[in-house]
Amino acid sequence: MLNGILRAGSLSLRFILVVVASALGLFLVVLALSPQAAGFLHIGTSAEPEDINLDPLAQRSVVYDRYGNEIAVFHAEEDREEVPLDKVPEAVVRTILVVEDEDFYSHNGVNLKATFRALFENVAAGEIAQGGSTITQQLVKNALLTPAQDLNRKTKEAALAVRLEREMGKDEILERYLNTIYFGNGAYGVQAGAETYFNKNVEDLNWADAALLAALIRNPVGYDPIAYPDVAKERRSIVFDRLVETGDLTEEEAITLDATPLPEQVYEPVQPVQEILAGTEYFVEEVKQSLLDDPRMGTTPIERFNAVFKGGLEIHTTFDPLAQSAAEYGVREELPDTGGRFTAAVASVEPSNGAVRSMVGGTDFETEKFNLATQGKRQPGSSFKVFVLVTALEQGWIPSDTISGSSPCSIPNPGGEAYVAQNFGGSSGGTKSLTAQTTASSNCAYLRLGQVVGIDNVIDTARKLGLTTPLDKVPSMPLGSEEVIPLEMAAAYATLANDGIYNKPYYVERVADRHGNLLFEHEALGTRAVSTQTARLATQILEENVQNGTGTKAQIPGHFAAGKTGTAENFEDAWFVGYTEYLATAVWMGNKYEKIPMRSVGGVSVTGGSYPAEIWGAYMTEYHKLLPPVPFPPPAPTRSGKHISGSSSNDSSGYDSDSSDDYYYDDDYDDDDYYGGTTTTTGGFDEAPPPTDPPTTDPPTTDPPTTDPPAELPP
Repeated sequence: MLNGILRAGSLSLRFILVVVASALGLFLVVLALSPQAAGFLHIGTSAEPEDINLDPLAQRSVVYDRYGNEIAVFHAEEDREEVPLDKVPEAVVRTILVVEDEDFYSHNGVNLKATFRALFENVAAGEIAQGGSTITQQLVKNALLTPAQDLNRKTKEAALAVRLEREMGKDEILERYLNTIYFGNGAYGVQAGAETYFNKNVEDLNWADAALLAALIRNPVGYDPIAYPDVAKERRSIVFDRLVETGDLTEEEAITLDATPLPEQVYEPVQPVQEILAGTEYFVEEVKQSLLDDPRMGTTPIERFNAVFKGGLEIHTTFDPLAQSAAEYGVREELPDTGGRFTAAVASVEPSNGAVRSMVGGTDFETEKFNLATQGKRQPGSSFKVFVLVTALEQGWIPSDTISGSSPCSIPNPGGEAYVAQNFGGSSGGTKSLTAQTTASSNCAYLRLGQVVGIDNVIDTARKLGLTTPLDKVPSMPLGSEEVIPLEMAAAYATLANDGIYNKPYYVERVADRHGNLLFEHEALGTRAVSTQTARLATQILEENVQNGTGTKAQIPGHFAAGKTGTAENFEDAWFVGYTEYLATAVWMGNKYEKIPMRSVGGVSVTGGSYPAEIWGAYMTEYHKLLPPVPFPPPAPTRSGKHISGSSSNDSSGYDSDSSDDYYYDDDYDDDDYYGGTTTTTGGFDEAPPPTDPPTTDPPTTDPPTTDPPAELPP
């Protein structure tokens, strides 16, 4: 009996508290609307102008590809896309008004009738079942005031709501409110709510969808249809009942709609391109980081973050889904299945402007965020020989000039042991033209050429062509002993396709604000890296390499292509870097975590002329299918060829192929990419192309020496 009395007492006390709370709310509203009370409370029409300002809503930024397709969104804790009122269906507008503020279009910001109605509903229910705040009051509370439930805030809320109604039209207030409401699961505003729960745009919402969204407003966490479906269905049924009471729905319509299943999952914004192309996420991450580092987005990191994640920007990028699809196709078709032990990275830029069109930076961004195409630093092997070649051409040497490629070769290293190497596969080499030595990828010829033109000058050329990684002055540099990045290699080779003009790779074409006003647009700032003649002569040699040299597996049927293979020491990294007039692309293959020899992979020891060239060829063939062939422009006529010998004024070290001094011996750098085939020398030219298919026996597998190569030549 005592328990019954206590329970009755508890109910009576709760009833009294409800009455008092509701009455107090009504009293405060009346006070706020009274001129005398306004004077007493120091608010109302005397509020300072800045008190009523509504800051722009945090809004998601949208990322587009080069064709205007949406590929990603950036947002902070508030995932919102603002929509105008005229895009919101009548069903959504009516349902939310019926539930939250049926008299919205007739009151002046505070609704006494609704407040009285809420009082009686709460008394009847014995709890706070219904609020009396108008939509305008809710907007003021969310935008201008703290959530503290005290006298000062409640009175300010009412007074500012009245003032706001005098400064903004009803439709403006309603539009702002519909874009402000929180629906749970990170969705702010009706567009985000439509996407999150129904995988729709707001224009496509129906009465059943609208009823659930309206039910969520009061308690988006407690009424979550995913976490609490029974509660959510009950609250949605109450909304249908209200719509029947107001005449918006018939009882039969409400019963039918009430049978509509609730959503069982939350959705991300629909991004069909991203769903198809795994590499898109690696590209999008590069876009994000470039904007966060861009001073045009703000002078401080906080300003840039707010602009990118809350500014509602339209971000138009260089991303080409056609190139990306072709790149992923090339990797998928030609990369051997090694159970994940070896992988490939791809990076492509457009020669004429530096626009990054595609990249394969990994296989799964969610678990492997390290981007092999932009962050992976690996030895390029003989693909670095192009920087030596370009340096020689800049100094006046020409493709028909000859140089000795005899092997083994000893390269002096003042202050240390001589650097000794031999040609790949034991080739004896011989005296041949620069073109022939390049197509044969002669190690000894290029080590000597590096001494003639000067290692310092080779480093300078590499810098002009965009390489930023550390490059130590060592005799082995011409063979690719220094580490590079795939994207930078692609941009460097793109310079040759662009007649010697270097363009720094970029990701963002233009950015507009939430109103469509242009904030900035990319401006091509190409710089002259090498002469037009040098670029065309180098292209002539590298085109021959694709036709008849180490890069034959990179041929594009019906199109003109130029490029160079590269194989690092002990088959640990393999490359093909090349270009057409349309696109320059670097392909790297290796282990993503460490240097592991790629011997007997799919039956071959991996060189740049095997899988990397095949990936490159498959990718570029697919990409160029619908493009008309464009030949490379020819260089100007040159003088007759002569022999390159001895030391150069640029580097006094010279070379000595007969040195018998103590030396460091390396027969694995590089390359290249003759699978142990033989050559025939006639008149200084190599007339025998590499075999089409690799032989069954691997190239020599001499273990690398235990002594490291000299770290640096003295100044």
